[in-house]
Amino acid sequence: MDLSHPNSTHELAERMARLSREMAAPRSLEHVLTDVTAAAVQLIPATDIAGVLLVKKGGEFQSLADTDSLVAKLDELQHEFGEGPCADAALKQTVVRTDDLRKEPRWPRYAPAAVQHGVLSSLSFKLYTADRTAGALNLFSFQAGVWDTEAETIGSVFAAHAAAAIMAGRHGEQMESALSSRDRIGQAKGIIMERYGVDDVRAFEMLRALSQEGQTKLVDIAERVIETRSDR
Repeated sequence: MDLSHPNSTHELAERMARLSREMAAPRSLEHVLTDVTAAAVQLIPATDIAGVLLVKKGGEFQSLADTDSLVAKLDELQHEFGEGPCADAALKQTVVRTDDLRKEPRWPRYAPAAVQHGVLSSLSFKLYTADRTAGALNLFSFQAGVWDTEAETIGSVFAAHAAAAIMAGRHGEQMESALSSRDRIGQAKGIIMERYGVDDVRAFEMLRALSQEGQTKLVDIAERVIETRSDR
């Protein structure tokens, strides 16, 4: 598809607008990322397959929204070899582009393996996600010498959408966790108030003192207090 053509530019604008609306609606992270990778394949010329790679704090790789099973295989190869464009984009650089993996010196083990699977070029974009998780939007082509500035620009826009979706999903998880923690602390305070005849403030002070003495998270102390109720 020639994105310099007015109709193609209009199609891109419409697709991006639809992605923005869909991201604002309550949809799963997987659905949003699947839309992003599908749109990247459709709208960025010569992109044959695409996916999102997340790298957890412990070094665990997670492949999401792959348009083809080969993407996950490429992620596995990078994890196995400890090198590759997707990992570099997720952990180091903002954009990692290779025009011909047959002549790529940066990844001496990964590049030949990718070529054996028919992949000749790739374009990866760092996702600004969170301290504990890094990520990249990755595009692959079965042709060499296909990327240009326009492909990098459009890919960066898609990467921004993917990163926003990941952050929104993580914020929701954090909110749920915070509400759950608040509820457990509230339950523990109620148990202490009833058991020891103290008020709300004193009950919280007792929980906090136990937390500091044992160098344990407040919510974990609260969980232990709740468990003692069933032991009585």
